[in-house]
Amino acid sequence: MTKAIPRIGSRRNGRIGSRKTGRRIPKGIIHVQASFNNTIVTVSDVRGRVVSWASAGTSGFKGTRRGTPYAAQAAALDAIRTVVGQGMQRAEVMIKGPGLGRDAALRAIRRSGILLSFVRDVTPMPHNGCRPPKKRRV
Repeated sequence: MTKAIPRIGSRRNGRIGSRKTGRRIPKGIIHVQASFNNTIVTVSDVRGRVVSWASAGTSGFKGTRRGTPYAAQAAALDAIRTVVGQGMQRAEVMIKGPGLGRDAALRAIRRSGILLSFVRDVTPMPHNGCRPPKKRRV
């Protein structure tokens, strides 16, 4: 005979309904990815779990206007609005990419009232790569 698999969320173990409660997040990490076509702002806690995110596209901008600084500012404000309500006071900012929205998103984050412990540029820099394999002699 096979054993019955216990169901998670059943009445027997006492958990009924939603487990989602208002989490308090005092410190977090804000990732800004600014490409030429879009700007994505992601807010996570210190363990790396995403709490909130927004992009210029989800903020209502379409086409070439998604790459503008104003769209990046709107995306940053959208992403930060939810975490300020959850109690975030301090944050670290990681900025990646060459887009126009880098500075505008950072300015919007500064004005939101969150204290920034540091701002780091994590744009990947190309180098000449690994050593290529030896030429094959036939």
